Amino acid sequence: MSKAIYIATTEPNSGKSIVSLGLMQLLLGKTAKVGYFRPIIDDFNNGETDNHIRTILTHFELDMEFADAYAYTRSKVVQKKNEDKDDEILSYIIQKYKAIEERFDFVLVEGTDFSGEGAIIEWDINVLVAKNLGIPAVIITAGTGKTLEELLGNLYMAYDSFKEQGVEVLLTVANKVQPENQELVVSELRKTLPNNVLVGCIPLNPMLANPSVKEIADKLGAEVLFGESFLNNQAGRFSVGAMQLRNYLTHLKKDSLVITPGDRADIILGALQANLSANYPNVSGMILTGGLVPEEPIIKLIEGLSDIVPILLVKGGTFSVTNRIGAIRPRIYAENIQKITTSIQDFEKYIPVNDLAERLITFEAKGITPRMFQYNLLKRARSAKKHIVLPEGMDERILIATKKLIDSEAVSITLLGDQEQIQAKIAELDIDLKTSSIDIVDPKKSPHFIDYATTLFELRKHKNVNLAMAMDLMEDVSYFGTMMVYKGHADGMVSGAVHTTQHTIRPALQFIKTRPEVSIVSSIFFMCLPDRVTVFGDCAINPNPTAEQLSEIAISSAATSAAFGIEPRIAMLSYSSGASGVGEDVDRVRLATEIVKQKRPDLKVEGPIQYDAAVDSKVGKSKLPDSEVAGQATVFIFPDLNTGNNTYKAVQRETGALAIGPMLQGLKKPVNDLSRGCTVDDIFNTVIITAIQAEGI
Repeated sequence: MSKAIYIATTEPNSGKSIVSLGLMQLLLGKTAKVGYFRPIIDDFNNGETDNHIRTILTHFELDMEFADAYAYTRSKVVQKKNEDKDDEILSYIIQKYKAIEERFDFVLVEGTDFSGEGAIIEWDINVLVAKNLGIPAVIITAGTGKTLEELLGNLYMAYDSFKEQGVEVLLTVANKVQPENQELVVSELRKTLPNNVLVGCIPLNPMLANPSVKEIADKLGAEVLFGESFLNNQAGRFSVGAMQLRNYLTHLKKDSLVITPGDRADIILGALQANLSANYPNVSGMILTGGLVPEEPIIKLIEGLSDIVPILLVKGGTFSVTNRIGAIRPRIYAENIQKITTSIQDFEKYIPVNDLAERLITFEAKGITPRMFQYNLLKRARSAKKHIVLPEGMDERILIATKKLIDSEAVSITLLGDQEQIQAKIAELDIDLKTSSIDIVDPKKSPHFIDYATTLFELRKHKNVNLAMAMDLMEDVSYFGTMMVYKGHADGMVSGAVHTTQHTIRPALQFIKTRPEVSIVSSIFFMCLPDRVTVFGDCAINPNPTAEQLSEIAISSAATSAAFGIEPRIAMLSYSSGASGVGEDVDRVRLATEIVKQKRPDLKVEGPIQYDAAVDSKVGKSKLPDSEVAGQATVFIFPDLNTGNNTYKAVQRETGALAIGPMLQGLKKPVNDLSRGCTVDDIFNTVIITAIQAEGI
């Protein structure tokens, strides 16, 4: 099931709080521990907190601190974007969300409020966050001031933008709709939206549409003279007491807020008496303007009344105060139990809560987003904190990546090379890397050198390697680094920024060797596409694998995929799909597929299958309608190195995908190869996956 849901609104003042409160009540009835998270909130003054977060945490008594319930304030996001740190924004939001996800059974995530300018940017951020958290969404829009066509169009466009980014929409809500239009809106929304999207329509509720006297007092900075315990009264409307009392009384309506200068004793006392009279409606409160406090006899008279309404004193003229009150946007806050209760009741009445609960329970995310994948990698590496050796200690990219790795606290690092030369290179490049935070080992000066050379001699003497040859080989950083891994002095090795693939992996093949159940070393790339992460194998090691080798590559790749949180659905790629094609190459893929099915009947595998049929659901359904893999493959096994290497590079360059790897499969201990054209990020990511490999071996 999904562990979270994202609430998004298309505009300001949509009444999103109703859905937040209602959903929280629903979730707490279905699961024991529910967390709450807002990626971005409005700025707040020192000593204050965000009102909505405080309301949710307080009313539902959630075991959370305020600082844990959000990632950024709006001004901080603007600052980061101006510094071109968009990646940092998203990474930190994911980090904060995952910390909550670990503590709770379910997380309610609430998007931004659209206060201020930049609504399009804000909408894009909401879609991007929901996508990268990998959670379904609820979309809300308000019916206020819209025609039916505008309301329907607004919700459908919002739905469509989420779907385009691969975010599943479970529910759309039209809020603040005129009561007489409620059924019509529901009917039209069901015609407009797909059948699998739930529809809700909440009529405008005056109780929620108007501010309380407390909200007005807070906004005006008013002094409460009387009736403090009744500040949660709802101000249904307001009227200015400027005419004579006999005329003013005819203008009083239910829950009116009376606005009058503080020296108008006739209006003050008349309104209070009307509130007590069965012949006039109740008054919600009174605002005394001009900073004028009623005279002592009037104060004494008011103090003697048994049933008093809130009476507030404000500075400023009646006209300006009235305009300020008219501009106040109603809120829901923790102390206003009546508004909270009404919100939850409206949600339960007008939203298909049982169907929504069922969708939440049965929802499963389709794959994992690249950012979430990278976050999970880093988290696992930090947890394992393995020791990785990097033989190419003088390479600029290696040194910069080492700085990033140390700062991330994900691994400990040993660099191979001359210590003075490496220190000089670090100084020359002005990298803030303290050599005390890493190990630097010169193979020829290492106290382990003789032991390593002797061990290599014992392991390779049957291949006519003598001790002198072993000592010569051990001066090579690839041999020395690999022996560190073999001896357990390092958990894994990453090389290849300077050396060839053959130079990097030859020592590993000679004495680390393959695991007992594996006969061939192969490789995979994690292809981080815009909306998902897939596995490509083998794109780096085996030029022309046999059918038996292809099957083993597929089984190894499936195990790697599962170990890294990607459900394996294996596509054995060829130029033909199903039984239609003939020829030596396609027959080899067909045989490899059968071997996989025989060895591992639990795996979902399809082959031969073309790439388009493996990734496109429409093409897959037309070519292989009964397949569990067609259209939704996650592991792609290429028939030969020529095809695989060209394809991964084409996909990487044409889509902007991040290719993490190659990661070698089948060795007893992890040794991974870099491309000589690798970037700092490539090195960083390869070290991280090597550390995770070491954890599982």
